[in-house]
Amino acid sequence: MVLLRVQPNAKGVRSPMAGEDEVLIRKALVRDVPAMARLINGFAARELMLPRSHYQFYQHLRDFTVAEYRGEVIGCGALQIIWEDQAEIRSLAVAPEWQRRGIGRRLVRALLDEAAALGVPSVFALTYQQAFFERLGFHVVPHESLPHKIWGDCLNCPKFPNCDEIAMRIELNREDGDETQSH
Repeated sequence: MVLLRVQPNAKGVRSPMAGEDEVLIRKALVRDVPAMARLINGFAARELMLPRSHYQFYQHLRDFTVAEYRGEVIGCGALQIIWEDQAEIRSLAVAPEWQRRGIGRRLVRALLDEAAALGVPSVFALTYQQAFFERLGFHVVPHESLPHKIWGDCLNCPKFPNCDEIAMRIELNREDGDETQSH
């Protein structure tokens, strides 16, 4: 569990600074599903993410980590194991009013820590947010380097075979969980 202290700024929006209020990064609970669905499907309506049904959230609940502020889910992301050597960060979303405050970065770090703890050496994401993931140590890879993903999930995607998302990957150091760059 990771705590992020936040403090209101001049506009009343919380930002990640020392203060009395806290943003909690934790594993998702059943009660979080409606909020996660609203968040992700709000972005999907703007064609920034793929939509997810409540059934899909419940089915994959154990994959999700959420950011919570005062009982409200303000962000979420999932780590899905794809094969013995790779996992995917998917369904990463942060409420618009909380973006650019370190919430997405903390969610990704928590998911990478989880992957390292499970012994998964490589984590990838399919994204439109290349700069965000590059700042976290990910690098662009060809879609073809992810055959288990393509044959497992992509065939059922409405964008297949014309995926416009950017494939990005980070290699994890198995001994201590730190990220390493690979080429």
